[in-house]
Amino acid sequence: MGPSINHVRLRGKMLLMYALSVFLPIVLTNLFFYKVTTDSVKEQREQDVRIALTQMRNEFEREIADAIDISSSFYTDLPLNEIIDKDYPKPVAYIEAYDSYLRRVLNAGSPIYNSVEGISIYVNNPTLLYSGGIIFLDDEVKKEPWYRMVGAENRLQPIILAVEEGGRKDRLRLYRRLNYYEPESNYEKYLQIDLRMSTIRKILRNLNVQGNVFLLNGKDEVIWTTDPKTTIGVEPLLYSDAIREDKRLEFRTERFYTNSMNSWSIAARVPADVVWKDVAHSQRFIFLLSCLNFVLPTLVILWISRSMNVRLVRILKHMKKVKNQHYETIGGPLYRDEIGQLTAEFNRMTLELRSLIHDVYIADIQKAHLQLEHRNAQLNALQSQINPHFLFNALETIRMRSLIKDETETAHIIHNMAKLFRNSLVWKKDMVTLREELEFVHCFLEIQRYRFGEKIEYEIHVREEDLERLLPKMAIVTFVENASIHGIEKRKNGGRIEVTAEEREGCLVCSIEDNGAGMEEEQVERIRGFRNSETEMGERIGIQNVIYRLKLFYGDRFRFEVWSRKGEGTRVELRIPKQDL
Repeated sequence: MGPSINHVRLRGKMLLMYALSVFLPIVLTNLFFYKVTTDSVKEQREQDVRIALTQMRNEFEREIADAIDISSSFYTDLPLNEIIDKDYPKPVAYIEAYDSYLRRVLNAGSPIYNSVEGISIYVNNPTLLYSGGIIFLDDEVKKEPWYRMVGAENRLQPIILAVEEGGRKDRLRLYRRLNYYEPESNYEKYLQIDLRMSTIRKILRNLNVQGNVFLLNGKDEVIWTTDPKTTIGVEPLLYSDAIREDKRLEFRTERFYTNSMNSWSIAARVPADVVWKDVAHSQRFIFLLSCLNFVLPTLVILWISRSMNVRLVRILKHMKKVKNQHYETIGGPLYRDEIGQLTAEFNRMTLELRSLIHDVYIADIQKAHLQLEHRNAQLNALQSQINPHFLFNALETIRMRSLIKDETETAHIIHNMAKLFRNSLVWKKDMVTLREELEFVHCFLEIQRYRFGEKIEYEIHVREEDLERLLPKMAIVTFVENASIHGIEKRKNGGRIEVTAEEREGCLVCSIEDNGAGMEEEQVERIRGFRNSETEMGERIGIQNVIYRLKLFYGDRFRFEVWSRKGEGTRVELRIPKQDL
């Protein structure tokens, strides 16, 4: 688990509470609200465009249907077909027939013209007078595209084509062959109906679509468009060639059929900023709402946090003064909340400490100091009565008796203990050779092997030419002892210690490595911190004291490093400068 929340400072706790309780919920809520709102607005705007396209389609279909209905009435009109199919010996006879029926049908004032702009009939009857909507079907007319599509293929259904007018295919016309009474007919007859382009343009210029609209035929050719940059000439223009790569949203109706000969679709390309314009309004509203949601809780939390933090920092400041024996009370008004009560209790405690120190504590310290001096004198007197040689002689006597009894292993271990004991007590010589230091290491590890048997294995690697190098006493033994006690002894299956000393880059590099229990990273960092610690040596010969002694000898040129991983082991490396040996 991570560090406890109790280790986090109050300001950090308040910031954490603000982040988790205010900032993060507001951000997530506003992001969700923004996503839902923008999606809804965008979908609504796109739906409006689709509805407008559907409306265009319905109204366009209605215009086409009206023209087709008119063509059907002409297609089955028997009097009309009889008049234009009859041979007239004199023009007067045709004029009488025209006035009696055709004028009423083809005249622009006819009710039929409410749905179309113009009606004409092509016929190759040479006895007719070609005027008033009657056009002679000569060889030039037969060369036109509409005739090849309608007449040559003998189509029964009407066909609607975009025809050229003023260099642009800007008009829709319906063509239909009048062959309903074909067996009795002597001539070819074709009906031409001009659709109301003003109405169609009005339909396609729907104000609800703020973009370019394209009317497409069944071949996906552009018939008409509101795009001023698109020119529809004589040659067909595919929709894929007419559109440009820009930031526009494309909408398109499904293909619809006005009859078996004609299919259409309507496409619209709307600028993205048109669709997102309404979304931008929602963005501003959400941003203002978010700012309001942030500002009010932030001000309240800052107000409360400052009230708490300022007073707690003041208490902490006065507590540090007490630590330095400056017993000052906290001034200012006392409040009734928990911090105010803590301030009052601190003032009371400070006054009591001040009284205690002046009245009792100084006297007790003087008395304790006298007692400590007395005990130290007694201890020194007792220690002076014990001759260390007595202990060495006693150990030597035990060793000799063990040899007499052929207990060579016991004698060997006692000999090692005596050497270590003498070495730890005698400090007249600060520097020893590498040979002597490794001998102490060997004695210690042999004693450990005697205690734990095969649980501890060790190896010592050193070159013969390096054995006379000098180094501070106990520099290596202390780390070997630490590896054995704290690394190997903690493992049920034991372990292995490897000691290496060699000259490298002008330094004596000593390495102590074990595969024992290892250490946590926090403990490793604490040991590494000994390199920068200025704490003086204590009475024990430990890692901190060894590092302190090495720093005294070599200063900043001495290097110490430790690596360890829990459950895998530890490695310590000492780099001792050559020129100071």
